[in-house]
Amino acid sequence: MREAAFVKQNSTKWQRLEELVAQRGATITPDEASALYIELNDDLSYARTFYPGAQVTAYLNTLATGMHRHIYRNQRTGLGRFVSFWKTELPLLMAATRPQLAISAAVFLVAVLIGGLSAHYDTTFTRLILGDGYVNMTLENIKAGKPMAVYGTTGMMDMFFGITLNNIMVSFYAFAFGVLLSYGTWWILVQNGIMLGAFQYFMYQEGVLRESLLAIWLHGTIEISCIVIAGSAGIVMGNGLLFPGTYTRLASFRRGALQGMKIVIGLVPCFILAGFIESFITRRSAGMHPAVNITIIAASLAFIIGYFILYPYQVQRTHGIHRTAPTA
Repeated sequence: MREAAFVKQNSTKWQRLEELVAQRGATITPDEASALYIELNDDLSYARTFYPGAQVTAYLNTLATGMHRHIYRNQRTGLGRFVSFWKTELPLLMAATRPQLAISAAVFLVAVLIGGLSAHYDTTFTRLILGDGYVNMTLENIKAGKPMAVYGTTGMMDMFFGITLNNIMVSFYAFAFGVLLSYGTWWILVQNGIMLGAFQYFMYQEGVLRESLLAIWLHGTIEISCIVIAGSAGIVMGNGLLFPGTYTRLASFRRGALQGMKIVIGLVPCFILAGFIESFITRRSAGMHPAVNITIIAASLAFIIGYFILYPYQVQRTHGIHRTAPTA
């Protein structure tokens, strides 16, 4: 990109930063200032690479120095920073990564369909995916009239810690494998989607689909949704390598990795909640009135849609931010 085009493409953002540094009545939130500072350093890195000694490079260096002083002078710590992350920073990230979330959801849903169809046309597929031990145990539980008895075989606290840790690790893998140009993340999503599709079709074949839906989706609504969101974090990081735009590939990767990691961190409380529901509530699902099950599932779905999809639109409109990487 020519220097003039680079300046024209980013001048509005730089002017906004100038106002902040000079304190000329700028209305920029601390979260936006931090995000723009990261972008400014990426721009400076790009300028140093392609326009060494140019006036724009000196200008960006001066602006970055001023921004650094401003950020650390007004840096927030403790409870305020914690609240700001959940109230503003994470929703803005979700708003900026909607395309990646849509891709992650599409990949997962296609995998679920593949798993169900494969189980339908191949009688050995379910055992191949879920394992003979699990299938045989479930068949025995179904014969005994307790298809979801597997959730009561372990102590509640042991189950809670084990399941929560496992789900957090799955989400981390879905994110971390994005370093393989996003394809590693796709594999994690496909693997989990096929397992879900095969399992639900197995429940249908055995005539206990209703019982499985009312039990599994008590915790699965949050758990599965968060795995998909973690997949979007991995795609964000992978796309940083694949599509650097005007940034250097390293700077683009660093930016994508930081965004993705923040999303994964934001999912941890959700996995804790899902683990609590699975360990303390799902095991009692057989004795619960279906209306209670449906209420919990609906409330979980409302939370996921409300916080991770709808609320980011509101925050984005409030702050007037459209944080997308410039393209070459």
